[in-house]
Amino acid sequence: MLLRLVEENWPLDYVVFYNTGMDFDCIYNIRDKVKPMLQERGVSYVELNPKRPFLYSMLEKKVCSKQKGVHLGYGWCGGLCRWGTSEKLQSIREFKRSLNDLVIDYVGIAADEQGRFEKASQDGKVMPLVQWGMRESDCLKYCHDHGFYWVEKVSNAGVEYMDLYDILDRISCWCCCNKNLKELRNIYRYLPQYWRKLRDLQNQIERPFKGYYKGQAKGIFELEERFSKEIS
Repeated sequence: MLLRLVEENWPLDYVVFYNTGMDFDCIYNIRDKVKPMLQERGVSYVELNPKRPFLYSMLEKKVCSKQKGVHLGYGWCGGLCRWGTSEKLQSIREFKRSLNDLVIDYVGIAADEQGRFEKASQDGKVMPLVQWGMRESDCLKYCHDHGFYWVEKVSNAGVEYMDLYDILDRISCWCCCNKNLKELRNIYRYLPQYWRKLRDLQNQIERPFKGYYKGQAKGIFELEERFSKEIS
C-alpha cells in the first residue's frame, strides 16, 4: 500500500510504525529500507513504542483478572487475549489526536479480506488496496516487483536465506499465538533462532502457547515433540 501511495503521489504526511520489539528481523530491515525513501519525499516517519516494554507486560506486569485473580504478566498475545494489539491501537489513536487536525487514515486491508471491511469503514479509515482491487497475492507480487523481500536466515532448507512469505501466511510478531500449525511447523523447521525464543517464553508462561485441546496442553514443548516426529 505504501509503495503505491508514494508511486501515485497520494497525499501522505506521516508513516507510523509501532515497534513492539518482537518482530522478525526482516521487518526491521524493511523499515530501514523505507525510511530513506520517505525522507527523500518529505514524508515524516513516526515510530511508536509500547509505554512499557513488551516483555515486561507479557511476563512481569501485575495483572488482575476474573479468571486467574492477581498474577504476573498478560502471557501470550493473540486469540481472545490480544493485549498487544489493544496497546498498539491506543498508541496510534493518541498520536492521531496529537495532530489536532482531520486525519485521513490509510490502512492496508486487501481486497480479499472482506471480513475486515465493515469495521474499518465504520472507523472512517480509507482502504486504498480495496479501491485498487488488490488482493493479498497482488500486494506481495507488487512488493517483490519493487525489490522488497522479507528475508531471514534459515536452516534445513538447502539455502541460506528465504523469504518468510514462502513459509508463513502472515508475518506478525514471532511470538503471536494466532499462528497456525503450518506456520509453527515451519518456524520450528527453518527458523530455530526464533523457536528457541518461543521455548524460553513458554518456560516462563503457564498457559500453553496454543491452549488446550480435549484437556491436553498444546504448548511449545508439546508442539516441538509433535513436529520432531513429523519431520523425522
